[in-house]
Amino acid sequence: MITKPEIIAHIDLDSFFVSVEILKNPSLRGLPVIVGGGDRGVVSTCSYEARKFGVHSAMPSARAKQLCPDAIFIKGSYSDYSRFSRWVTEIISETAPLFEKASVDEFYIDLTGMEKFFDPLQWTIALRKRITAETGLPLSFGIAANKMLAKMATNIAKPNGFLQVLPGKEKAFLAPLLVQDIPGVGKHTTTQLHALKLFTIGDLYNTGQQTLEVNFGKWGGELWQKSQGIYSSKVSAYHEAKSISSERTFDENKTNLVFLNAELVRLTEKVCFELRTEEKKTRCVAIKIKYADFEIKSRQMAITSSSADDEIIPVVKALFKQSYDAKQSIRLLGVKLSDFTSEALQTNLFSDADKKTILYKALDGVKNRFGKTAIKRASSN
Repeated sequence: MITKPEIIAHIDLDSFFVSVEILKNPSLRGLPVIVGGGDRGVVSTCSYEARKFGVHSAMPSARAKQLCPDAIFIKGSYSDYSRFSRWVTEIISETAPLFEKASVDEFYIDLTGMEKFFDPLQWTIALRKRITAETGLPLSFGIAANKMLAKMATNIAKPNGFLQVLPGKEKAFLAPLLVQDIPGVGKHTTTQLHALKLFTIGDLYNTGQQTLEVNFGKWGGELWQKSQGIYSSKVSAYHEAKSISSERTFDENKTNLVFLNAELVRLTEKVCFELRTEEKKTRCVAIKIKYADFEIKSRQMAITSSSADDEIIPVVKALFKQSYDAKQSIRLLGVKLSDFTSEALQTNLFSDADKKTILYKALDGVKNRFGKTAIKRASSN
């Protein structure tokens, strides 16, 4: 059976946190702005003016200061970012037939079959204009036959542009791009590919699936598929706050338990903060482990409804202990909260539960003002 090619649009809000800060303070426009940081922090995002100096997300702040001494560091206001993200989501939901919110500033829209009624490119251009007109936020988008290609097209179109990969032109689009342009290819894999004299996506395709599988196993087969533009993940219909998750893929596989437990704490603090921002509690906690051989293990546990870090962190650690295979190194860790409830606690200063609620509101107030990493547990360092 021949399946009809998909039409997927990928929308990405350009330097989202910085763009919001510029809307709040227009004098920042055109300057090298960095959101995040602190003496021992990392860059959350930065303006394109800062990127010209080599600054990028996840870079240590000290290094960013060395590269761009005149950079303006802003702690960030995550409640504002959440508000603008919801605003964009509402605009998309009013017109898009099927869309997925991949992150706070990233969306996929499935326009397959809609070409009978309108030109998908012109429709997305109109949506882009509306979002910018109503919110003031710049954005870029790509359109292609699947999510991977659309995202790669967006990356090329940035900043504040758009690009369509026409059907049948996928291989020509991919061939000259660098191997690290493929989503999921990090520094470690890039170094390994360069050692094999593989620099472009065309090189990957020409070297053949068998050679890549010999050197990279199952991941090599996936790389060869991606080098042809083959990607099977579908757009998942967006439902408001059905789950909140955070995961991290490491540049190098990890075995150090102290590091892994600290990362679990950091991920849990992040999702719990987001949960409280949505004024919800979770009744289900899950973890995800991806090993070096790409085997994925996940485990979940039902709990009494909570949004407190100190109640959820022990559950996450217990799930990890039950799932961890000490014989294997870990490529990715993830934490997910689901099965939400909006039940609220009645404020009573003589209740331990209510004292904890008041404490977390105070802590979250600091995070909203100075950034998510302004306060964190020592065990997450």
